Amino acid sequence: MPPVKKRARSYDPGKIRVAVLAQFGHVREAVRGLSDEQLALPTRLGDWTVRDLVAHLTMAVESVSLAAERPAPARAETGPLDYAAATGRHAEAIADRSHAIAEAHPDLDALYTRVGERFAGTLERVPHDRLIDTRAGAMTLADYLVTRTVELVVHTDDLNAAVPGLDVPLERQALAACTRLLADTLAVRAPGGSTEVRVPPYAVVQCVQGPRHTRGTPPNVVETDPLTWVRLATGRLAWTDAVADARVSASGERADLSGLLPLMS
Repeated sequence: MPPVKKRARSYDPGKIRVAVLAQFGHVREAVRGLSDEQLALPTRLGDWTVRDLVAHLTMAVESVSLAAERPAPARAETGPLDYAAATGRHAEAIADRSHAIAEAHPDLDALYTRVGERFAGTLERVPHDRLIDTRAGAMTLADYLVTRTVELVVHTDDLNAAVPGLDVPLERQALAACTRLLADTLAVRAPGGSTEVRVPPYAVVQCVQGPRHTRGTPPNVVETDPLTWVRLATGRLAWTDAVADARVSASGERADLSGLLPLMS
């Protein structure tokens, strides 16, 4: 899939920085309390253990520091809306790297401390409009940090699902940015105005080709909560299961999004 040139909305760089730091901090505190037995538990990510998952979460933020240390690209080529496609292309390499980090760092607390301090230092000294080179292509630091909210929110949810009773909190601003980015990605993948997708209180987008409504209630409406939307968009939850369990409300002949999801996996 070619890079998407459209950017659906802007984000406050300061708020995104705070949200990413806070969400990583929540995970860091949770990891400190995990036992060896809990770290060996399976996850919903295939052959990944909890240890592999928490190792991967350090990759999500350390990639910012590593990118900021490389020479700046000449120009921006992509934006946050290209992120989902890029992740799918590099899924195997990402998994291999996560396993390798887990094996190389038995002391996860030390790893999180080092990565967290380096990450905080990067955000203090690097301006938000600095261009960096990422897996998805060249983009500004501010844009790349928006994609980090997806990594952190999605995998925090994976962690909570894998470890009974863990309940790592989700930072509100991080969840909001994650929800909006994935909703905007759907609108770009399936352009149109026949279907309205509502994820209150964070996002409303129109998508899918067909008759466009101009006033009143649109004929095709999908509505769900933020976490259900995130799980649908990332392949953690099947559309049919979400509808059957009443986690999604879908009305209208163009309200079936099963053929468009997941956006990333």
